[in-house]
Amino acid sequence: MRKKVLICLLVLGLCVSTASAQFGIGIVYDPTNYSNALLRYFQLQQQLIQLRNSYAQLVSQYQLAVHMAKNLQNMPARYRAQFSPWRNVAARDAYANTSGWINGANSGQPQTVLAGYQRATTQLAAYDPATLSGMNRDELARVKSQYASVELADGANTNALLTIGSIRGNAQTLEARVSNLEQDSLSGDLALNSEVQVLNKINAANVLTLRSIQDSNKLLAALLEQQTIVAKQQREATTNAINADISRRASLTGNMAQVSSTLTTSLQNFRMP
Repeated sequence: MRKKVLICLLVLGLCVSTASAQFGIGIVYDPTNYSNALLRYFQLQQQLIQLRNSYAQLVSQYQLAVHMAKNLQNMPARYRAQFSPWRNVAARDAYANTSGWINGANSGQPQTVLAGYQRATTQLAAYDPATLSGMNRDELARVKSQYASVELADGANTNALLTIGSIRGNAQTLEARVSNLEQDSLSGDLALNSEVQVLNKINAANVLTLRSIQDSNKLLAALLEQQTIVAKQQREATTNAINADISRRASLTGNMAQVSSTLTTSLQNFRMP
């Protein structure tokens, strides 16, 4: 179409003189005005084509937006899953010394945990100062090290109970938050599926994940503390055995030297009657 218009303009420019001509009665033909009119007509055609292309592009974008805004049908039936609930620890209490431990492990309250742990465990007695002063250096160091192992084990055990209890104590609240997030995520309500709402749900899920990771790290730290104390106790047992062997060998060497010296003296002083 564009080529035809340009050819017409070229023919008119070559064939028509610059002077005005008359066709019929009272009609004046101006080739310049006619050329400008054809040029404007051609420009209008190009604008119309551009408008049609823009309209087609807008329609395509609108259809894509409508398609992206559609929700999956019946999402709860398709994706909802059941998980095992958190359960509190339970135990028999034949001699009335386990209820405090159980309550502390289920609630995470510090005073309940400490009182329950002390009631359920054998209390560590203290050495008499006179007894400690009568020990030699090696024996005193061994006793103090073993005493420290028990105290550290008590601290690690109570810390583990506090961690477990706090996690169990917050389990119901956390379950409720996860349930709310699940319902909002599977809901077909348009008010809960806008772009901002979806981003908010994603952020909430990330925060819950970080909280769960923190709880897992706390449990791992409590386990590591207990393993460290067990390793300390194993080291003490090995160290005490080595030190006892060293002391035994040193005593044996000294005793053998004393026996040899005494035997030599006795042989030298021995006289037949």
